[in-house]
Amino acid sequence: MSATESTPPDDRRRRTPELDARLDGFEADEKTAEAYFHQIGVIEDCLIPLGEHHTADGAHSFYVLHDSSATWDHPGVPQNVALHLQRDLESKTFRFERAVLPLPVMAQSWLIHRGCPPQSIGLNPDLGPSPADEATRALERRLMTDGDHFALGYSYTRDDPGDPVIVVALRALDEQAPSEFRVVAEELDTNAWTYSLREGGFDTVEEALQWCDDRLRGTAGPLPPVRPATSFDRPAPAPKAPAPRPPGRSR
Repeated sequence: MSATESTPPDDRRRRTPELDARLDGFEADEKTAEAYFHQIGVIEDCLIPLGEHHTADGAHSFYVLHDSSATWDHPGVPQNVALHLQRDLESKTFRFERAVLPLPVMAQSWLIHRGCPPQSIGLNPDLGPSPADEATRALERRLMTDGDHFALGYSYTRDDPGDPVIVVALRALDEQAPSEFRVVAEELDTNAWTYSLREGGFDTVEEALQWCDDRLRGTAGPLPPVRPATSFDRPAPAPKAPAPRPPGRSR
């Protein structure tokens, strides 16, 4: 919900920026080149750079990309791509890593934990809605820095103009973390052209996924607060529960 599909009509006349991978004159081994073609090359025209950073020596590039083609894919698929390009300036070869993620802030976090300076991977404010409030901004700041403390288990992106929403179910990697299962929900206000981001805490994967399911059906109540950590709230180590899986019902 960060780029052209969700951009107000008056703003669509602005020229949408294009991905410049800065790979002219660079080559890759056959396996890397094939992977890059299938994961990036075939949809390059649909990848809109929401944020990017390039190191001064040109060896690394970091991108937060919106994949506008994802809206035509299976319902609910993530629409953001984090891309890290690594260039060997002497051999003129390149390697890359990429992740498909439901929220731009998760793409930012993924890149930060691969060496991108946090202050250098901000999003272009002209390419999407603005944060609705300080609660949204505060949660984004936290997710950017400690996003690697959670495993992504399930997400659903709905870009229907009637109720655009993204729900994400996460599991804390620290088994002693309060509210081991989290849900992050992003809702878009198309009239104000702002988005709100909220987090809730759950004790079980079933509860987290049920809330996601209810939200997509329009029947969910407010997200429950994340349970605060206390010295009396440290469960004994136990086998980890599996990461959340998508609800069984189709939509």
